[in-house]
Amino acid sequence: MDFGLVLFTSDRGITPAKAATLADDHGFTTFYVPEHTHIPVKREAAHPTTGDSSLPDDRYMRTLDPWVSLATASAVTSRVRLSTAVALPVEHDPISLAKTIASLDHLSGGRVSLGVGFGWNTDELVDHGVPPKRRRTMLREYLEAMRALWTQEEASYQGEFVSFGPSWAWPKPVQAHIPVLVGAAGTEKNFKWIARSADGWITTPRDVDIEEPVKLLQDIWADAGRDGAPQIVALDFKPDPDKLARWRDLGVTEVLFGLPDRSDDEIAAYVERLAGKLGLS
Repeated sequence: MDFGLVLFTSDRGITPAKAATLADDHGFTTFYVPEHTHIPVKREAAHPTTGDSSLPDDRYMRTLDPWVSLATASAVTSRVRLSTAVALPVEHDPISLAKTIASLDHLSGGRVSLGVGFGWNTDELVDHGVPPKRRRTMLREYLEAMRALWTQEEASYQGEFVSFGPSWAWPKPVQAHIPVLVGAAGTEKNFKWIARSADGWITTPRDVDIEEPVKLLQDIWADAGRDGAPQIVALDFKPDPDKLARWRDLGVTEVLFGLPDRSDDEIAAYVERLAGKLGLS
C-alpha cells in the first residue's frame, strides 16, 4: 500500500513545487492537487460537507490551476507521481486538455495520473456550459475522446458532447495508459460508472467507514468483467497502524493525507513527522 500527499493549493502558503519536492524526498508515492476554476458567489448547489452554500475553506475560491501547479512540481521532482484530487475535465475543451495532460506526462517521464470528479458545484459547471443532469455522460465522453487522442495515430471521436474527425495529436503520453480515478461518494451508481469508465476510486471526506463500499466496488468491478482489482485511494487524517493494516488487507492501494495551509517550514516539519510515522524513507 502506497501513501500520497494532497495540497489544497492557493495563492498563499507553500507552493506546489516545494510541497511536491517534500513528497519526492520523503518517499511518498503521489502528489495531488485539486481544481476549481471559480466559485460563483450566488449558488444553489450545496457543499457536500456543509449541506448548504457555505464553504468549509476559503481556498475553494483561491485554488491554483492544477496543470500549471503540477508542471511546476514536475520540473523539480524525479520520482513522485503527479495527480489531481480532483480535476473537472468537463470545464475545459477536451482536445486542449488532452494535449495539456499528454505534454505533462511526456515532460515528467510518465508520472501522471488523473483524478476526476463529476462536480458537486453545479453552478460552477453551468458557467462552463455543462448541463448538470448530463455531467456524467459528458465526463465519460471527454475521457473516451482524450484516450483516443492519447493512443491513436489518427484519432477521431463522435459523441453527444465531443465530436472531431481523424486528427493527429502529439506528444503521446509516455505511459501506455494514464490511470483515471474518480473522486465521488461510495455509492452503487458511482461504482458502476467507475467499473465502466475508470480505473479506481478516491474516497471523499464523508466516506469514513469504507469497508462495505470497497467490497461493493470490488464486486461491481468483477461483475463488469474488469481484470485485476480497482485502484482505491482512501483519504485519511491521522495515521493509525491498525486501521492502515485493515485497509491494506481490504484492498486499499494508496492512503492520501492532506497538507495544511501553512508556511514552508511548518509543512516541511509536518511531512517529516508523517513520513516517520508511516515508516517511509
